[in-house]
Amino acid sequence: MSASDAVTDSLNRLRAEFRDLPGGKPADYIPQLGLADPEAFGLALVSMDGHCYSAGEADVPFTIQSVSKPFIYALALSLLGLDEVSRWVGAEPSGDAFNAISLEPGTGRPANAMVNAGAIVTTALIPDAPDEPAFERILHCLGRFAGRELEVDEEVFTSEATTGDRNRALAYLIRSTGTMPVDPVLAVDRYFRQCAVRVTALDLATMAATLAYGGFNPVTREQVVSAEVTSRVLAVMATCGMYDGSGEWLLRIGLPAKSGVSGGLIAVGPARFGLATYSPPLDAAGNSVRGQAALRALSERYGLHLMLNPALPGSTVTLVTTADDLPSAPSADHERVLHEQVGVVAAQGSIDFTAAERVLYALDESGPDEESPVVLDLHDVTSVDSVGLGMLHTGLGRLSADGRRVAIVDPRDLLGPPDVVREGIGQDLPRYATREAAVEGSAQTLAGDG
Repeated sequence: MSASDAVTDSLNRLRAEFRDLPGGKPADYIPQLGLADPEAFGLALVSMDGHCYSAGEADVPFTIQSVSKPFIYALALSLLGLDEVSRWVGAEPSGDAFNAISLEPGTGRPANAMVNAGAIVTTALIPDAPDEPAFERILHCLGRFAGRELEVDEEVFTSEATTGDRNRALAYLIRSTGTMPVDPVLAVDRYFRQCAVRVTALDLATMAATLAYGGFNPVTREQVVSAEVTSRVLAVMATCGMYDGSGEWLLRIGLPAKSGVSGGLIAVGPARFGLATYSPPLDAAGNSVRGQAALRALSERYGLHLMLNPALPGSTVTLVTTADDLPSAPSADHERVLHEQVGVVAAQGSIDFTAAERVLYALDESGPDEESPVVLDLHDVTSVDSVGLGMLHTGLGRLSADGRRVAIVDPRDLLGPPDVVREGIGQDLPRYATREAAVEGSAQTLAGDG
């Protein structure tokens, strides 16, 4: 049991709340997708520190479908630049369904890269390289975002190719306007293969987290695309990613997002995390019914709306160490051994959901082992909102329930008065005015146990 399991608890609660939500059905117009388990429901979150959390069927494989669109748009921007890509594909909300004929009057350009017409053109823009055919570049790009090698589900590809006449018609219509850079048959074949790449919700959360971190994959620590490219992708996702429901989504949920007809859905909290859900039943617009409900609840309850100005990653936790590494650590051998067994975590600034996750993860990582006492220093924390407070109470309660002793430096009573903390955590926590006093008190308690 660990403090950061409080994040997993949140995902599990969302899953339990919405797993029986009625409505929608799998996309059976692609026969292979119609075979998906309608009860499957997975959620995943990946933080800017590369911490991965999941609930339900987050590791069940499915095909990426339209969730691939932002990432291939990023690849095209990286290879060709914004001006060249914009010659072929626009960036305006279409207000139409994902498979609509959304072409700009006069130029024939598709409205944006998130609808099928624009995505087919974007995929067609990816050039062959001397040592890597175009589709291999696409597959490699998706794998770098996901942090692992991916592969095509050949059965789904065949199913899409057999039933994809509307997409072929779109490609030929675009070609007739002069805005299709390659042969329509080749373009649609590549697009179907791109959509049939197999992923999990955890993969998608990692991909979304890479967009959230300015193109830097927080799991593999690789810069996949530039921050400039990422900002442009997120702008198009925010305004176009949920098709004709994009405005309502941005208003109420406030996170750039992209859905796919296999039941996948991603949302990006810039500088915060990547989120993903998997649930096959879709509404009339082709978006996951349960996924939308869960992400809306998560955004509303935890204050995740894009316009709420999130803190920068890495700005919350300022110290994770053992007491022996502090300047005031004693030099006597016995005292030093005691201090080596006391973990110390110091935080600063305002604590919300995202900041609380960082603090809880740091508590888990502090000390030489999972049984070591730990000091949580909140001296430089200016405020804790209601969501962050609940997360800290839950996480500290988990540590205490697991037998790990916790002391806090909380001169402003940010965790609440002792009776509130006792109610939230299940027991009293020793409080000290300074970090040094908390460390000494923890070491003395340890010596008394010895």
